Order: sequence, then structure tokens, then C-alpha cells
Amino acid sequence: MSTMLAAQMYTLREYTKTPADIDKTLARVKEIGYDAVQMSAWGPIDPKELRAIADKHGLEICATHVSFDAIVNHTQETIENHKIWGTQYVGLGSMPDEYRGSEEKFREFARVIRPAGEAIAKAGQHLIYHNHNFELARFGDKTGLDILMEETDPSWFQFEIDTHWITAGGGDPAAWIRKVAGRMDVVHFKDMVYVPEEGRSTFAEIGEGNLNWPAIIGACAETGVRMHIVEQDVCRRCPFESLKISLQYLQRMGLK
Repeated sequence: MSTMLAAQMYTLREYTKTPADIDKTLARVKEIGYDAVQMSAWGPIDPKELRAIADKHGLEICATHVSFDAIVNHTQETIENHKIWGTQYVGLGSMPDEYRGSEEKFREFARVIRPAGEAIAKAGQHLIYHNHNFELARFGDKTGLDILMEETDPSWFQFEIDTHWITAGGGDPAAWIRKVAGRMDVVHFKDMVYVPEEGRSTFAEIGEGNLNWPAIIGACAETGVRMHIVEQDVCRRCPFESLKISLQYLQRMGLK
């Protein structure tokens, strides 16, 4: 099974506000060594123009993060845009605030998003859900992620485990990757490091933090993850440099 490494464009969101910005930024991403991107948090641009820019720079748009409103209330338009971009993976970066904080709210989220998920699946695409730390809150003997697994079906709902946020929620990324086996083609690779002068943990380039990357990469290989998406929400150096450091580390680990 072929796999790919891709850059999550949320890392570069300050550089993708206009079509001209997007053009320059995707050119730099390609120069760094990536062959694919996950589009997220970009500024206004015609979907066909976005595809043309990506094609010009030899970059595959392998997945996205789009809004809950786009997925739920503009489902057909979202499907058609993803056809234009040539990707099957329709990503939701997070559920709205009103569905968090209780078991019933998580179940309600699953009910609300189901029609869109089923329509996306019928179109030959996949709805993928990206976690943060709040999904690891416990409601009795279950976490929010457990509830989402129960209330959704693999035929229309996939997961996109984020390694940093699983750790921030007190979970084991490798264990969760195995737990959603068969329901995840796309993973978010993101490291975490403790910064003494700040007295807190924060984001780090992959390999520069404390996550167990051999275990994480091994779990992805065991469970058939296809796309390894590199993301860093906050960078302590130039974000282009951060993406390069992460890419080079993962390449040394044998990924490509």
C-alpha cells in the first residue's frame, strides 16, 4: 500500500490569505520537499483556481479541513468542490462548541452530521473528523471519542487522529491509532515539548518533542494509514522551516 507525507496548510495560514499568497506559499511548500497538502484556513479563492495553482506546483490536494456549515448546510457544493480539487477526504477540524461537554451533546453531533456524512460517502468521498483534547473528556466510563465511535458508522465517518491533541488530552496516540483501525486513512503528525521558561507544554517540530514516534509510525503502518499529515499549530521559528524540519525527520524514519 502506498503512503504519502503532506503539509497541513493551517501551519501556514498567515501566508494563504489571497490567491497570490497561496501561489507563493504552495511554491515554497513544494521546494521544501512536499508533494501533497491538506488545505485548511485559506482565504477566498475560486475552487478551480486553487486546483490550478496546486497543479502548477505539482502538489496534490490530498485532503481538506472545511467548516461544519459547509459540510452540513452546503453538502453538495462541498462535494463538488472536492471533486474539483481531486480529493476524496472532506475534513472537519472540530465540532462546534454547542456539541461539546456532555455525552448527549456528542451523540447529538453524530446525529446532526450523519446525513452529510452519508451523502459524502455516496459521492465516493470520505468525511474525516479531526480531534482536539476535549474529545478525551470522560463521561462515565467513556470518552467523547468513544461515543463518536459508537454513534457513527465506518461507512460514512472516519477519524483523523491528531497525535499532539491526543497526548494533551491524556491519551496514548499509538493506542488510539490502533483503536480506530479500519476507520482512519489520514493521521495528523504533531509533536509536543515542555518549555521551562513558559511553564507549559507546546507544539514542536516532529522529532524535536517528546512523543514516541517509532511507536506512532509503527501503529500507522499496522493499521493501514495512508496519509501522514504534518502540522504545527504554533511555531517558535519560521513555519516553513518548521515544516522542513518535520519532513526531514520523518524521511529519516523511513516515511515518504
